[in-house]
Amino acid sequence: MNYSDLCMQYVASGIDLLEKLINVHVCRFQMAAEPVNLNEFQELARLALPKMYYDFYAGGAEDEHTLKENVEAFHRITFRPRILVDVSRIDLSTTILDYKISAPIIIAPTAWHKLANPEGEVATARAAASCNTIMVLSFTSSSSIEDVAASCNAVCFYQLYVSKKRDIAATLVQRAERNGFKALVLTADTPRLGRREADIKNKMIKPQLKNLEGLLSTKVSSDTGLNLEADAREAMDASLSWKDLEWLRSITNLPILIKGILTREDGKIKAPSDDMSIALFCFPCSLRLKEDSFPFIHSIKAVEVGVAGIIVSNHGARQLDYSPATISVLEEVVHAVKGRVPILMDGGVRRGTDVFKALALGAQAVLIGRPVVYGLAAKGEYGVRCVIEMLKDEFELTMALTGCPSVKHITRNHVRTEHERIHSML
Repeated sequence: MNYSDLCMQYVASGIDLLEKLINVHVCRFQMAAEPVNLNEFQELARLALPKMYYDFYAGGAEDEHTLKENVEAFHRITFRPRILVDVSRIDLSTTILDYKISAPIIIAPTAWHKLANPEGEVATARAAASCNTIMVLSFTSSSSIEDVAASCNAVCFYQLYVSKKRDIAATLVQRAERNGFKALVLTADTPRLGRREADIKNKMIKPQLKNLEGLLSTKVSSDTGLNLEADAREAMDASLSWKDLEWLRSITNLPILIKGILTREDGKIKAPSDDMSIALFCFPCSLRLKEDSFPFIHSIKAVEVGVAGIIVSNHGARQLDYSPATISVLEEVVHAVKGRVPILMDGGVRRGTDVFKALALGAQAVLIGRPVVYGLAAKGEYGVRCVIEMLKDEFELTMALTGCPSVKHITRNHVRTEHERIHSML
């Protein structure tokens, strides 16, 4: 995005131009130099965006303890590198749900990309295609499912929230299927919206949501701002439970990943009632489990409804503050799942070393959210590409320096967690 584009964006958004001109001038000079890490993209985004929008992207719930911990928890994991390994050729590629991608780095669902750049999610999708990775399109996308699908040949998954009116979810699923989306990502950690105090103070104004026009109210009030609670109550169903996975499975042939798992109990298996049981990790099948294998389960008759993958996530620390950092509970979920389905994780990934640590602890890929938006705000589609390629380059270097010529060579023995470090000192 150039200087003129930034000025026009502020005018179009109704943001006081005079107030922002100093930051725009600073940003103009900052943009002349290429960022060398993701933190510098965040600073460019802060300078480029109106405060309301930057705070929306950067903020977390309440005290933002989990927001900080998502990043800092990675810092407490150290490496156990191996030497004298042939790393003259490094293969970063991996496969997620049978789709080969250039590196285990996927674009997470994040809302309202047109607040960051006029091209919005279309630019993000084109960057994903260019980098040969997967994009998960947000339920609250500011670009339509159809526009994103038509923009490029990226492999796209669709994030789904389920509202009280089930026909809304059914309509969105059908549109995603018709437009070539390859999987659904059911976000399951939002029975109510977390308290995001920066948005409340700023009276955050939402953009029009193209995908929900005619389905939910998309009216915007520039006077009172976004009524977060009211919108959430309309768009989400607080009664959503495990038994509803069967309904979702019945209306689509797409594989379903569930996003928001943080415990072994939810990662392992969950019975919604005495007369219906649902396993969390299987493709639809006739797998049967012994009831005594899971003593906390009420009853297990047959596991016929399930999901194709799990995303360990705390919603970018935007829901329940003081929930654990995702990297700190990843291994707990991995042990519970025992390899039945792929496990992905998001939250706090800012370095290629973070990607490596997540894979060493059992993830098959990571999702990145805020860094993508920061790249989009700073430099548009090119900025998103830069963010992904920067992480890939750092990840490749980490693999070389730890003695791992391919992703499959990354093992648990390559990292030491804080718990192990403390235990070794006892």
